[in-house]
Amino acid sequence: MMAQLVSLVIVLTAVQLMVFSFLVGRGRIKYDVPAPAMSGHPVWERLNRVHQNSVEQAIIFIPLLMMFAGTWGQRDAVGLGVVYLLARTLYAVGYVRDPKSRGFGATLTFIVQGLLALGAIGAILWKLPQY
Repeated sequence: MMAQLVSLVIVLTAVQLMVFSFLVGRGRIKYDVPAPAMSGHPVWERLNRVHQNSVEQAIIFIPLLMMFAGTWGQRDAVGLGVVYLLARTLYAVGYVRDPKSRGFGATLTFIVQGLLALGAIGAILWKLPQY
Protein backbone atom coordinates (compact mmCIF):
# COMPACT_ATOMS: atom_id res chain seq x y z
CA MET A 1 0.00 0.00 0.00
CA MET A 2 2.78 2.43 0.86
CA ALA A 3 4.46 1.92 -2.51
CA GLN A 4 1.23 3.01 -4.18
CA LEU A 5 1.15 6.12 -1.99
CA VAL A 6 4.72 7.02 -2.96
CA SER A 7 3.67 6.55 -6.60
CA LEU A 8 0.62 8.74 -5.96
CA VAL A 9 2.86 11.53 -4.64
CA ILE A 10 4.95 11.31 -7.83
CA VAL A 11 1.84 11.39 -10.01
CA LEU A 12 0.45 14.35 -8.03
CA THR A 13 3.77 16.14 -8.57
CA ALA A 14 3.35 15.64 -12.32
CA VAL A 15 -0.27 16.84 -12.15
CA GLN A 16 0.83 19.92 -10.22
CA LEU A 17 3.33 20.68 -12.98
CA MET A 18 0.58 20.20 -15.57
CA VAL A 19 -1.63 22.70 -13.72
CA PHE A 20 1.22 25.21 -13.57
CA SER A 21 1.80 24.68 -17.30
CA PHE A 22 -1.89 25.23 -18.01
CA LEU A 23 -1.80 28.48 -16.01
CA VAL A 24 1.15 29.69 -18.10
CA GLY A 25 -0.70 28.92 -21.32
CA ARG A 26 -3.90 30.55 -20.12
CA GLY A 27 -1.85 33.52 -18.95
CA ARG A 28 -0.37 33.93 -22.44
CA ILE A 29 -3.90 34.58 -23.71
CA LYS A 30 -5.07 36.69 -20.76
CA TYR A 31 -1.98 38.90 -20.68
CA ASP A 32 -1.36 38.91 -24.45
CA VAL A 33 2.06 37.25 -24.41
CA PRO A 34 2.31 35.47 -27.77
CA ALA A 35 4.56 32.44 -28.11
CA PRO A 36 7.53 32.17 -28.23
CA ALA A 37 7.95 35.34 -26.13
CA MET A 38 9.45 34.71 -22.71
CA SER A 39 8.72 38.16 -21.34
CA GLY A 40 5.66 40.31 -21.17
CA HIS A 41 3.12 41.16 -18.51
CA PRO A 42 4.64 40.86 -15.00
CA VAL A 43 1.93 38.47 -13.77
CA TRP A 44 2.53 36.18 -16.75
CA GLU A 45 6.27 36.27 -16.09
CA ARG A 46 5.63 35.19 -12.49
CA LEU A 47 3.34 32.35 -13.63
CA ASN A 48 6.02 31.23 -16.07
CA ARG A 49 8.73 31.41 -13.41
CA VAL A 50 6.60 29.36 -10.99
CA HIS A 51 6.26 26.66 -13.63
CA GLN A 52 9.95 26.70 -14.60
CA ASN A 53 11.14 26.65 -11.00
CA SER A 54 8.75 23.85 -10.14
CA VAL A 55 10.07 21.75 -13.04
CA GLU A 56 13.60 22.42 -11.79
CA GLN A 57 12.65 21.34 -8.26
CA ALA A 58 10.78 18.23 -9.44
CA ILE A 59 13.95 16.97 -11.12
CA ILE A 60 15.57 17.02 -7.68
CA PHE A 61 12.53 15.91 -5.67
CA ILE A 62 11.42 12.78 -7.54
CA PRO A 63 14.70 10.82 -7.42
CA LEU A 64 15.30 11.88 -3.81
CA LEU A 65 11.80 10.74 -2.87
CA MET A 66 12.32 7.38 -4.55
CA MET A 67 15.72 6.83 -2.92
CA PHE A 68 14.43 7.90 0.48
CA ALA A 69 11.39 5.62 0.17
CA GLY A 70 13.59 2.68 -0.80
CA THR A 71 16.19 3.18 1.90
CA TRP A 72 14.68 5.04 4.84
CA GLY A 73 11.01 4.24 4.61
CA GLN A 74 7.94 4.75 2.51
CA ARG A 75 5.67 6.13 5.25
CA ASP A 76 8.04 9.01 5.97
CA ALA A 77 8.58 9.51 2.24
CA VAL A 78 4.84 9.94 1.70
CA GLY A 79 4.64 12.43 4.56
CA LEU A 80 7.51 14.48 3.17
CA GLY A 81 6.02 14.20 -0.30
CA VAL A 82 2.75 15.72 0.89
CA VAL A 83 4.66 18.55 2.56
CA TYR A 84 6.56 19.10 -0.70
CA LEU A 85 3.33 19.39 -2.69
CA LEU A 86 1.96 21.90 -0.18
CA ALA A 87 5.25 23.81 -0.24
CA ARG A 88 5.14 24.11 -4.03
CA THR A 89 1.54 25.33 -3.86
CA LEU A 90 2.47 27.94 -1.24
CA TYR A 91 5.43 28.96 -3.37
CA ALA A 92 3.22 29.35 -6.45
CA VAL A 93 0.49 31.34 -4.74
CA GLY A 94 3.00 33.55 -2.97
CA TYR A 95 5.12 34.19 -6.05
CA VAL A 96 2.17 35.11 -8.28
CA ARG A 97 0.69 37.46 -5.67
CA ASP A 98 3.99 39.08 -4.71
CA PRO A 99 7.41 37.62 -5.52
CA LYS A 100 8.69 38.72 -2.10
CA SER A 101 6.22 36.33 -0.44
CA ARG A 102 7.53 33.18 -2.12
CA GLY A 103 10.11 32.62 0.59
CA PHE A 104 8.16 30.33 2.89
CA GLY A 105 7.21 27.91 0.11
CA ALA A 106 10.74 27.99 -1.32
CA THR A 107 12.30 27.38 2.09
CA LEU A 108 9.92 24.55 2.88
CA THR A 109 10.74 22.96 -0.50
CA PHE A 110 14.45 23.14 0.31
CA ILE A 111 13.91 21.67 3.79
CA VAL A 112 11.95 18.71 2.40
CA GLN A 113 14.57 18.05 -0.27
CA GLY A 114 17.34 18.32 2.32
CA LEU A 115 15.60 15.82 4.62
CA LEU A 116 15.07 13.43 1.73
CA ALA A 117 18.73 13.69 0.70
CA LEU A 118 20.12 13.33 4.22
CA GLY A 119 17.78 10.46 5.03
CA ALA A 120 18.64 8.58 1.86
CA ILE A 121 22.38 9.15 2.26
CA GLY A 122 22.27 8.15 5.91
CA ALA A 123 20.28 4.99 5.23
CA ILE A 124 22.54 4.01 2.33
CA LEU A 125 25.69 4.50 4.41
CA TRP A 126 24.16 2.66 7.37
CA LYS A 127 23.35 -0.33 5.21
CA LEU A 128 26.74 -0.50 3.48
CA PRO A 129 28.66 -3.65 4.32
CA GLN A 130 31.41 -3.07 6.85
CA TYR A 131 34.84 -3.70 5.38
